[in-house]
Amino acid sequence: MKKLIFVSALSLMSCLALGQAAIDQVMMDQARKDKEKSDKSIQDPKSNVKAATWMERAKTYENIALQYTQIDSSAALTAYEAYKKVVELDLTKKGEPGRISKEAQAVLDGAEGTNLYNAFVKQGAEKYQSQNMIDALKMFQMAQQINSKDTLAALYGGISAQQADKKEEAVSQFETYITNGGKDPSVYYGLAQLYRSDNNFDKAVNTLERGLEKNADNKDLKSEIVNIYLASGKEEEAIKQLKDVIAKDPSSVQNLVNLAILYDNSGIKLSGKIRDLEEKVSGSSKKSDQLTKQIEDEKGKLEVFEGEVKRLTARLKAQPKSADLKRQLGEVTATRDETKTNLAKYEADLKALAANAANSDNAAAEKELADLKGQYTESRNLAIETYKKALEVDPNNYDALFNLGVFYFNDAVELKREVDNMNMQEYQQRGKEVEGRVCGRFKKAQPFFEKAVKIRDDEDAKSTLENLNNVLTQFEGKNVTCIQE
Repeated sequence: MKKLIFVSALSLMSCLALGQAAIDQVMMDQARKDKEKSDKSIQDPKSNVKAATWMERAKTYENIALQYTQIDSSAALTAYEAYKKVVELDLTKKGEPGRISKEAQAVLDGAEGTNLYNAFVKQGAEKYQSQNMIDALKMFQMAQQINSKDTLAALYGGISAQQADKKEEAVSQFETYITNGGKDPSVYYGLAQLYRSDNNFDKAVNTLERGLEKNADNKDLKSEIVNIYLASGKEEEAIKQLKDVIAKDPSSVQNLVNLAILYDNSGIKLSGKIRDLEEKVSGSSKKSDQLTKQIEDEKGKLEVFEGEVKRLTARLKAQPKSADLKRQLGEVTATRDETKTNLAKYEADLKALAANAANSDNAAAEKELADLKGQYTESRNLAIETYKKALEVDPNNYDALFNLGVFYFNDAVELKREVDNMNMQEYQQRGKEVEGRVCGRFKKAQPFFEKAVKIRDDEDAKSTLENLNNVLTQFEGKNVTCIQE
């Protein structure tokens, strides 16, 4: 019995559905007839000057836009123009708006109970769905003319403009959305990206900060501020922002890794500055040593040449007609005079260098160097500390393991420069000790690469580990004791 009732109900529903479809078809046919009638009316010179004709046309096309868009996918625009025509034609003898003019103006102003705004949004959405982004944007912009305070049309207008590759329009639409009180974090993020693509980093950050005012805990907006600071070369601001993010979410291993990388990169930059400044500070001393040596060499040469001139002069007195002795004396005398000239030049250069060094502010340069070294040590320690914090949260985090391995590896390479720049005497005095420290730092990197390789079969980690093992084998072959500090 229940089965029979069910079948009966189903049959009734089918009949109702068929009946509704028939009704819808009748109404759509009527809408077509109303459209044809309106189209003919405005061609009639007597009818097309009447406000009532245009009012009927406005309502006809508005109804099509709302319900029967397959008849005319741009019916909302026709309705809009018709309402404007009503306002233009329906004037009293005093030139004031008439009754239907006020009604039309209310529709154009998006007054409560009117639907032209909805008609534009609906047809804009349909054009968007059919991938006609240019016309979709036009519909959403028209909707905003009717209701300038709404966010929906501005939101989809911005999306349509972006899809149509109209960047300026997209920016304008999204800014309107935000001005009207829109809160969607993806809009703030997308708008920031548009500003960033033009290297307008200040506006990009400002947009994200406005987004955070409406979405205080949104991680994507906070992370993007960091990315933009990095893209604009503002590492200090990026570090500050990321520290704030971590303070609110200390369990985010990726944020910890990113912060460690920032400290790491800061240390690398400082290391380069330190090297340049050290060369500048020590350059004067090296040049002075070089000139002093050249002066000593020239004085030694001069002493030899003076003695040779005396010897040849004495021999020439004994053999005044010897052409060969005259030639030798002439050559030696010329070489002696050239040596005197070189000696005078080197002595003058050394004197000028000493005067210049006396006038330069070496104390300031040395203070700057000390400050940079302090900053470098701080960045280095913070990088290590933050990588280790990341590994406390996730001991198997590949990025933290690999980057910490690279940190110690590069640290060893940097210290090895000191050994490479030693002369034989310096190497004999302390070369082995420094090499031991170099080996120790390479050794410190080894376990991080080994674990990273186990976690991920990555070629970079594998090749670096292989290179590292070869280096340690070479130290072992030289009987260098690794000193881990």
